[in-house]
Amino acid sequence: MAVVSLNGKVALVTGSARRVGKFIALELARQGMHQIIHHGSSDEAAVETAAEVRALGVEATVVKADLRQPAQIEQLFAVIRQHYGRLDLLVNNASSFKGGSIPDVPLEDWQEALDVNMTAPFLCSQQAARMMIERGEGGAIINITDMSAFQPWKAFPQHSVSKAGMVMLTEVLALSLAPAIRVNAIAPGPVLRDQGNSPEKWEQIGRRLPMGRTGEPQDVAQAVVFLATQTFVTGVTLRVDGGEHLI
Repeated sequence: MAVVSLNGKVALVTGSARRVGKFIALELARQGMHQIIHHGSSDEAAVETAAEVRALGVEATVVKADLRQPAQIEQLFAVIRQHYGRLDLLVNNASSFKGGSIPDVPLEDWQEALDVNMTAPFLCSQQAARMMIERGEGGAIINITDMSAFQPWKAFPQHSVSKAGMVMLTEVLALSLAPAIRVNAIAPGPVLRDQGNSPEKWEQIGRRLPMGRTGEPQDVAQAVVFLATQTFVTGVTLRVDGGEHLI
């Protein structure tokens, strides 16, 4: 299987100022990729992440953009064109995560989930594909979904629907953009404890998995590198979930 080098190339990870997106950006920096650190509202965190990326010997440019606004997505890619003149990897990581019950979900919450989790990845992929094709070197797109794409989460209806849509978007993009651009997705399981889970609860979640433990954000970051470098893999959704889909 042919493997491409990421060294000296350019990556955009949406929502890369913090959480899993930050781990992805840092791992890509270790692979030698220059970074666009995108964020919607995490100004301070974005500056800190950019500094950490630069400390690894690559360039980092911070861009703030509200992915619910198509005009701001266009501006994001205009900055990439102006600053780097190329884009080799797009990771659609930014996500809206709001809960609710079907009878009570406000229309604006439903629309926000679709805007951020489906429309924005489509528009970003469209912009990225144009840049990759123009240069004639191709590239890769990786969508970050989650397990709600396969198992509906009753308390997060709009999120589940939008993430399921992202899986189909991945397959449609892969078929449409091949062979120049490979498009894959990653569905993480429990890899980052949130405030809603105590350390004890988090450990309990891990014990029920076939692997007997929870994962780490770095597991997702390494999966991104794998999919970004393997030239004969496209249209797949890689579950980085410790076997959660088996139970």
